[in-house]
Amino acid sequence: MSDIPKSPPRSNRAAAVTPTSSLMLLESSGFPGYRLIDSGNGRKLEQFGATIVDRPEPQALWKPALDAARWAEAQAVFSGEGEDEAGKWRVQGAVPESWPIPLKDVTVMGRLSAFRHLGIFPEQLPHWDWMLAALAAHRPTEDVPKPRVLNLFAYTGAASMLAAKAGAEVTHVDASKRAIIWAKENQAASGLTAAPVRWMLDDCRKFVTREIRRSRTYDVILVDPPKFGRGPEGEVWNLFEDLPALLQDCAKLLAQDRACLVLTAYAIRASALSIGQLLAETMSARPGHIESGELVIREASGRNAIATSLFSRWTSHA
Repeated sequence: MSDIPKSPPRSNRAAAVTPTSSLMLLESSGFPGYRLIDSGNGRKLEQFGATIVDRPEPQALWKPALDAARWAEAQAVFSGEGEDEAGKWRVQGAVPESWPIPLKDVTVMGRLSAFRHLGIFPEQLPHWDWMLAALAAHRPTEDVPKPRVLNLFAYTGAASMLAAKAGAEVTHVDASKRAIIWAKENQAASGLTAAPVRWMLDDCRKFVTREIRRSRTYDVILVDPPKFGRGPEGEVWNLFEDLPALLQDCAKLLAQDRACLVLTAYAIRASALSIGQLLAETMSARPGHIESGELVIREASGRNAIATSLFSRWTSHA
């Protein structure tokens, strides 16, 4: 008689979610307002709108394809340590305080931030396209004539602007007043000041809890949390401690028809496998399909690609 324990039977709840058989790479080579020009020696050379920047990229272990003279064309060079550590930009050209970056049918205002970011994360393009396809498939009803999008940890709102341009009612939630001001600048630059965007300066966990009490639902929920952060009243966010409960609450806000949720994580100690399994557990009571993997930006030449973040996304079975 074998001493090997038998696996427990699979429940119907666990079978409700169909995961992909393997992890995916969602790749983008940029868009008219952005391209990855070159990478190597721990750096990346990028063009955001009319501005070329040189930023750290620890994953670029290979040698650059372009020579030093081409890299010297960068108008701003960032120096700093860890991914979340503040650093300094050395400006060696004409770089305005902010400048337009065209993104599909909207405009994002670029800016040199102290944390090396410029107000837009180009690797998210596959998710933005996925969201737009979901919004296009929305079936209007008398109660909900327009699709509703909830953008959590929404930062400067590229996804919010794209959703609003597509005709959705958008709820944009972020704990940073500065980020929301920046997002409103993007709204104005995109000609969307009359669009139905609800701006919420709030802790995402508290906001979602209140929305559950209000019995509100959303057709698309975007969750893009930092590893660590603080709410507007000093609330502490820790992805590894707080994400499971937040996802459980987000699941309660999903509409019953054609809903979808995408989670992006830049946490280096996590893996696409782990966040995919977490999302599968979260959505186990509801039939749907899960895809998990990494977001990737490829150089404009097609030579090398850089993995930037992890993702897992769920789509309901209509």
